[in-house]
Amino acid sequence: MHEMSEILWISMIAGLATTFGSLLVLVFGKPKERILASFLAGAGGVMLAVVFVDLLPNAWKIGPPLQVGFGISLGILFMYLADNRLNTSDNRLPLSRRQRLKRIGLLIATGIALHDIPEGMAIAVSQEAAPGLGFLISIGITLHNLPEGMATTAPLIMARIRWWKILLLNIGIAFFTPLGALLGLFALAGVKNSLTFFLSFAAGAMLFLVFSELLPLSRERHPHYALLGGTVGFVLFALISILLPA
Repeated sequence: MHEMSEILWISMIAGLATTFGSLLVLVFGKPKERILASFLAGAGGVMLAVVFVDLLPNAWKIGPPLQVGFGISLGILFMYLADNRLNTSDNRLPLSRRQRLKRIGLLIATGIALHDIPEGMAIAVSQEAAPGLGFLISIGITLHNLPEGMATTAPLIMARIRWWKILLLNIGIAFFTPLGALLGLFALAGVKNSLTFFLSFAAGAMLFLVFSELLPLSRERHPHYALLGGTVGFVLFALISILLPA
C-alpha cells in the first residue's frame, strides 16, 4: 500500500475545507450566490471528470464488469439512504425560528459528516489504484466542502449560536474524511481483490452526490455561474487527469 500518512494528509486537507468554509462565513459573512453556485458546480464537474476518466476506467480494467456494476449500485444506494435519513423531518420539533435555524444547521452538519466517510474512502482507494488520483479527488472534495462549511455556519449564526461552538462543530466534521480514508484502507487490506468494488462504490457515491445535490443546488443559486463552474471544473480536471502520469 502507499504511505498511509500521505493518504491521511490529503484526506485531512479535504476535510478541513469544511472548517475553512465556516471560518469564511464567521469572518466575512455569507458569500454571494454566484460564488456558491460556481463552487458547487465546479466541485460537481471535478467529480464527474474523476469518475469517468479515472475511477470507472481503472475499475473496469482491474475487475469484472459485474463487480463494477455492483459497486456503483451500492455506492448510489448508500448515499441515497444517507440523504433520505438526513431529510426525514420531525414535526414534533420546536417551532421557534431560532430552534428551526439551529436544527437546519445541525442537520446539514450531520449530512456532511455522513457524506465525508465515502468521500474519504474514495480518496484512499483511488490513491491505491493510481498515484495522484486520490489527490485529484481530494481537490474536488475540497471545492465541495467549502460551501458545505458555509451552509452549516450561516443558519447557526442566525440562530445565535456562539462562534466558537460553530467552529468546533466544523473542526469535528473535518475528521470524518480521514476516518473514511482509514476505513477504505482497512477494507482494502481485509478483503482480497476488493479494489474494483471500492473504486466502483466511490464512483457511485460521487455520481449520486453530483446529480442529486451539487448540480441541482448550484442551478438553484445561479444557473449561469453553475454552468460555467461545472464546465470549467470538468474540462480542467479531465485534462489534468489524462495528462497525469500513472
